[in-house]
Amino acid sequence: MAYRRKNRYLESLGSSEDNNPLSLMANLFDVAMVFAVALMVAFVVRMKMTEFLTDQDVSFVKNAGKKDMEIIVKKKNKIERYKAENSQKKATGDGKGKRVGIAYQLDNGDIIYIPE
Repeated sequence: MAYRRKNRYLESLGSSEDNNPLSLMANLFDVAMVFAVALMVAFVVRMKMTEFLTDQDVSFVKNAGKKDMEIIVKKKNKIERYKAENSQKKATGDGKGKRVGIAYQLDNGDIIYIPE
């Protein structure tokens, strides 16, 4: 009698084709893809870079004021990256050019530029 119950239970589950273990792998792959897309969306929102997903032109400054500063500019679906130069020649102003004015910083932090 116990053997009959077991057969009825197995028959109620369906045919052997329905119990294919590879179908479980396909479902796991689908879940992994949904999870990966959710992580990418969360990353973009967390980094406040949703402007890069639109058609607008946008500029983004990364590590502002530091030696490893980087400017990311998006213009017409083209993204360009500009990195700060670490060479002393550019930092001290020894390059070619001419003096065009003087800048003064006030006590309150404002900077005034006076052209020559």
